[in-house]
Amino acid sequence: MYLRLMSHTAAQAAIGDSEFDRDTAIAPRAGEAGVYDAELSAGWTIISAVNGGYLLALVGRALAAALPHPDPFTVSAHYLTSSVPGPAVIRTQLVRSGRTLSTGQASLFQYDENGAEVERIRVLASYGDLASLPDSVHTTARPPAIPAYEDCLGTEAGPAPIPGSSEIVDRLRLRLDPATAGWAVGAPSGKGEMRAWFELADGRDADPLSLLLAVDALPPTSFDLGLMGWTPTVELTTHIRHRPAPGPLRVAITTRNLAGGFLEEDAEVWDSADRLVAQSRQLARAPRT
Repeated sequence: MYLRLMSHTAAQAAIGDSEFDRDTAIAPRAGEAGVYDAELSAGWTIISAVNGGYLLALVGRALAAALPHPDPFTVSAHYLTSSVPGPAVIRTQLVRSGRTLSTGQASLFQYDENGAEVERIRVLASYGDLASLPDSVHTTARPPAIPAYEDCLGTEAGPAPIPGSSEIVDRLRLRLDPATAGWAVGAPSGKGEMRAWFELADGRDADPLSLLLAVDALPPTSFDLGLMGWTPTVELTTHIRHRPAPGPLRVAITTRNLAGGFLEEDAEVWDSADRLVAQSRQLARAPRT
């Protein structure tokens, strides 16, 4: 893919009234408590599969509706089969309800050619209220060293590196750190790193649900290792630490170990107030060469 600078000018969509909100909408199924119907949008696909972060946000919305607490604190997902655009059903279950945390589980199903349900993703999550957390912070973590927004590179122009992979790019406003974008011109660094400024394309500010998307929305670190191709997620655990401040997020992802055809990706998401708002680790299958 060829990169160019993107303008940081776009209409500002509101939380609750944006493309992301419409595409993660759920509808309670009449007569079935904790069951929600949804439509997986083709706009969040990579090659022909639906992006794992988008799926996590969709299931996360269903759990927020089903549990007594509003915000995801920790969400662990196993991706069982690839999801495709089209109808889906999410079945949730309350596991435990406490004073500060509630725990639930959920599975997203689609339908085979005979109409039978096929489980795509299974999630176990704990929810709380981010607004109730104390303000004290004791940390050695530091925001990633990413060049200024205007000095980073957009991903809009030119042919996609993988046929059919560009749909999700149109939903996002990414500005890649040039030091981690060499793969796009055939010169990967080999370090297994990916860093970028992140926003939704319609300017909607981030919230806890869109953080579930952000941890899995950048190009995979396997590209920086010189391995171009689909890198499907096997398992993804995300911790939401704060409700993000308005403005672009900074996302940094690293891989330290690719072995046996699998790699891990550790992600940090920082907001405009220099707070670490989300962390994740995932296991993914490396592209087959």
